[in-house]
Amino acid sequence: MTTTITVRQNGSYKVEGDDVKLVDWNGNEYTIPKRPFALCRCGHSKNKPFCDSSHKEVCFVAAEAAQPVGDDTPSAS
Repeated sequence: MTTTITVRQNGSYKVEGDDVKLVDWNGNEYTIPKRPFALCRCGHSKNKPFCDSSHKEVCFVAAEAAQPVGDDTPSAS
């Protein structure tokens, strides 16, 4: 299965794939509790780097969307 990272609107990064390894800055591997898993994007998780849904409590807003390949139009902010 291809690894896919989905940027969720106003939420976490959803990581899907069987061949995913998550390591810290020293190269130490994290134990991944389940698959797929979510990584914190809001900075408020008490279980970093994993998401604990704190983004809902803090009303995290980040709705950037990818631009189609070849589209030079800036995204709406």
